[in-house]
Amino acid sequence: MKKGKIFSGMRPTGRLHIGHLSVLQNWIRLQQEYDCVFGIVDWHALTTSFEDVQALPANIRENALDWLSAGLDPEKSPIMVQSQVKEHAELHLLFSMMTPVSWLERCPTYKEQLHQFGIQGKEINMYGFLGYPLLMAADILVYLADYVPVGQDQLPHIEICREVARRFNFLYQVDLFPEPQALLSQVPLLPGVDNRKMSKSYGNDIPLAATTAEIQEKVRMMITDPARVRKTDPGHPEVCVVHTYQQIYNQAEVADIEERCRTAGMGCVACKKRLAAKLEELLAPIRERREQLLARPGQVEEILAAGSRQARVRAEATLGQVREAMRVKGVLDGK
Repeated sequence: MKKGKIFSGMRPTGRLHIGHLSVLQNWIRLQQEYDCVFGIVDWHALTTSFEDVQALPANIRENALDWLSAGLDPEKSPIMVQSQVKEHAELHLLFSMMTPVSWLERCPTYKEQLHQFGIQGKEINMYGFLGYPLLMAADILVYLADYVPVGQDQLPHIEICREVARRFNFLYQVDLFPEPQALLSQVPLLPGVDNRKMSKSYGNDIPLAATTAEIQEKVRMMITDPARVRKTDPGHPEVCVVHTYQQIYNQAEVADIEERCRTAGMGCVACKKRLAAKLEELLAPIRERREQLLARPGQVEEILAAGSRQARVRAEATLGQVREAMRVKGVLDGK
């Protein structure tokens, strides 16, 4: 028997990289235990880049390819596109009528980005950016989700979602919405190959769909201990990006690698070759599944359309209960 309902999603902002893999692996595990819906939340992509709509269709397809290639199973959990399930927008609108602006303004993410970009930034002066947590609440609650897998930085958004659920239930004297609990996921902080934040825009990422040659080239570019000039110099693994990756993806050998690095028993080139081999072992099956999907034109679109239809059935049932609760209080009339 399933433990409860889960909703989780990602914004379609381009190809996924190896830093996303731990999130996808967690989703794959959760869909064995929970009743899950996974969403490509394209409206959320507009909250910080509302002018870049032309890229959305390609980015949605790329995200779906990456999810399916990583092993997410659409037979176990619907994979949907947010804009194909209009009930997300309707519930967001209704929530916006009953949510105090102060709840959104106090969100740490909003305040941090106000400080980061300055009050004159055109995107952050839009309601869509301020209301991002409210749209997220609608995404979650439209499926009556009990749990949401998130990182530590997303906890304030989950608390707003819980407050919105409590407020609706109190105002309309119903027990419709659960107060979702966060499932904290331990996602390793993976730097880019140049030790900056991993980002496609920096060109320092390793794509999930990377070829063997791309993996080798990206590993070759990785920053190592700058104090280790010669192979015979002892290394300091704690300052080496290659070692960070070894700790995550080569745990069986990392102790030996660390010892040999510190005693100059292994050079950086040999260390990088061992890492590249491990990453190839990890990413090769993902690449192969992607190639199989690409060989069947239209399959990805069919999976997204079917998942969106399944998700909409659930969302329509929730909105029916929402409208009924609000009609009883004389707020909504008609169908």
